[in-house]
Amino acid sequence: MTTTAPPGVPPAVWAALETVLDPELDEPITGLDFVESCTVSGGGVARVRLRLPTFFCAPNFSFLMVADAYDAVSAVEGVTRAEVTLADHHASDEINGGVAAQAGFTGSFAGEAVAELDELRRTFLTKAAVAGQDRVARPLVDAGAGPDELAAMTLGDAPDSVDKRRLRERRERLGLPPGDDAPLLMHPDGSPVTSAQVPLHLRRARLQRIGIETNGEYCKSLLAARYAKSGS
Repeated sequence: MTTTAPPGVPPAVWAALETVLDPELDEPITGLDFVESCTVSGGGVARVRLRLPTFFCAPNFSFLMVADAYDAVSAVEGVTRAEVTLADHHASDEINGGVAAQAGFTGSFAGEAVAELDELRRTFLTKAAVAGQDRVARPLVDAGAGPDELAAMTLGDAPDSVDKRRLRERRERLGLPPGDDAPLLMHPDGSPVTSAQVPLHLRRARLQRIGIETNGEYCKSLLAARYAKSGS
């Protein structure tokens, strides 16, 4: 989902924030309205303030979004310094301080966190890639494609769509084949789905998609209710 940069925000900075996903919801923080404010000074200092649906959103997911936003904005040409903070969260101090110090998750939560978040990120990207297969394959199934046909199809065989481009991006982030010659249906380990496995694979993909989308709508409603009084 692409959104228009707010007035006064350089498009390149907003485009960088568009690449930052809520790992659990598989949506950009911009489209989720998690970016409360974003300014860039004449000297190139970018200040981004994030907000989340509840005071108790999981610290690990929250940390990933703040850290990813910091990395994305810092890489924008012309940005001399990035300051990314999280507001109204029970672990704001730890997250904001840790990201500013580039301390990592374990350094930000010393004595509490025992590992960095690479595996967590991969787990949810994998779920997103599985769910994406349902989005791309569902129209083909509705049009009459059966298990044999679906098992033989490549990504290049499926019509171009936002969902297919999104699936490519998720696979690329995971290091899985994203090209036209890659199997349309693929297990998380990168192996192709056989004809006999197609029905169960698609049922699982559909359940994964529904779960992610339902959670996303719930979080959006919580955010809207939480900040309704501010009119934002």
